[in-house]
Amino acid sequence: MGLRLKFNLVLSLVTLLGLIGSGLISYQILQKNARAEVLEMARMMMESAIAVRSYTVDEIKPLLAVQQRRAFIPQTVPAYAASQYIHLLQKSHSEYSYKEATLNPTNPANRTTGWEADIVNQFRNHPNVKELIGERDTPTGPQLFIGHPITITNSDCLTCHSTPAEAPKTLLDSYGSNNGFGWKLNETVGAQIVAVPMSLPLQRARITFISFMLALTLVFVVTAIIFNVLLHFIVLKPVRALSAKADEISMGDLTVEELEVKGNDEIASLGHSFIRMQRSLGNAVKMLNETDDVEYK
Repeated sequence: MGLRLKFNLVLSLVTLLGLIGSGLISYQILQKNARAEVLEMARMMMESAIAVRSYTVDEIKPLLAVQQRRAFIPQTVPAYAASQYIHLLQKSHSEYSYKEATLNPTNPANRTTGWEADIVNQFRNHPNVKELIGERDTPTGPQLFIGHPITITNSDCLTCHSTPAEAPKTLLDSYGSNNGFGWKLNETVGAQIVAVPMSLPLQRARITFISFMLALTLVFVVTAIIFNVLLHFIVLKPVRALSAKADEISMGDLTVEELEVKGNDEIASLGHSFIRMQRSLGNAVKMLNETDDVEYK
């Protein structure tokens, strides 16, 4: 097995280990960054919905208080305002969703589904938990969701949700008296749930990973080529020249031209040592021949 082959086998093994290690680390980093990107988008949607709710309560609802006595105005309901805001967003981002999922809502559209009810029950069973983050599979791909508890901390909410007898007539005319009642102060009745698709960020992460690995592989290949060229001129070529001279001398030809040695590295040092050995061997043979000539005479 030649020196070049040995060198390339070692280099290939190191390259393979480097690619595997770099691939594992970079893949995990890119996946983590993709998830962080989705989480940031979900938090932005949640904060936007909360801002819309606060705006509705603080500025819209007081302006429509008088009209609310004559007819129920859904625009004064914070959940309705936030849902409408997200609905406009869904026109350009249909996979994004926001829902104020409630176990016993006034509006049936807000009733929890199976997985949403699990989130609400987790908040009910663990009052100290203020946020839940998770992932779920959907027909369009994986989704990341954030959930915040909806807890009745304002007694004004019970005006519409304690009993049908205490609820505004306009509310009963719009939604009836069968849903959305029986709520209690400090009770968690639902959860704000934002769901954001992960398919696109994960796809971008995979494309980035493939591009990075191809670029890294190309760098290793170019590096290997450069190393092979350097190996040829710095090591193999001088060693082959030295080997050729050694073969000629071993066959008895002591008149071969001396090696031309350049540099001060280990290969050059070996060349200088070979030249000294060649000269010493030549002198020894010359002296031996002269002694034989004397004895012969």
